[in-house]
Parts: sequence; structure tokens; C-alpha cells
Amino acid sequence: MVTKQVDGPLNDADLTRADSLAREIFSDVANKWAFLIIESIGEHTLRFSELRNEIEGISHKMLTQNLRMLERNGLVERSVYATVPPRVEYTLTEPGRALRATVDGMCAWTQQYLGHIEAARHRFDA
Repeated sequence: MVTKQVDGPLNDADLTRADSLAREIFSDVANKWAFLIIESIGEHTLRFSELRNEIEGISHKMLTQNLRMLERNGLVERSVYATVPPRVEYTLTEPGRALRATVDGMCAWTQQYLGHIEAARHRFDA
């Protein structure tokens, strides 16, 4: 895997800077809905309704907003088919599939440490 270098100023890639492009992108993709959408699409191509059924608790508005954000950032590709009614499908792009590896790692980490975190919360709240 080749890591693409940032073409703009070094400040654009600096997550510690409030005005960096990297922080803006990080903020976009590092939310629970984006993670769940990326994980749900995975290697599949899914329609909007299929995604909504896969992700319990997500509203129509949140799914729409997050799909648009992921598409804007080049992580999801939206395909519209001229049928009646129109068919719209979503699939991960190459950068989206690369991010999915990180999302998979986060999911595995959560499953591995869920009991530990739950115990720590109980101790803290007591």
C-alpha cells in the first residue's frame, strides 16, 4: 500500500492544528454513524433502505447526512439508476475500503475490551 503525500502545506496534514484539513477530515469520519455505515457497506453494494435496516437507531436524516459526507470525502460512491422508482446504491471506494480496515480494528478492539470498559465504568460510577 502506498501512502499518498499531502500536496498542500504541511499544516494541512497536522491533526494538532485547529485549521488543518486533516482535522476536518478526521472529524468527518470519526463518528459512530460513519463507522457503522462503513462497516455495514463493507465489501457489498447496498441501497439506502438496506443500509437503514442494517444500522439500528439511525434516522433517515442522519443516514443521508453521513452518506453525503462520506461521498464528499471520496469514501463512498453513490450510483443512481434510471428506474421507476429510482434505484440508488452505495459502495466503498478504494480509500473507503482502506478506512474500513481501521474501522474493523476499532470494532475488534471494542469487542475485546468491552467487559474491561464496562467494569471500569461501574467502578468509576460507584
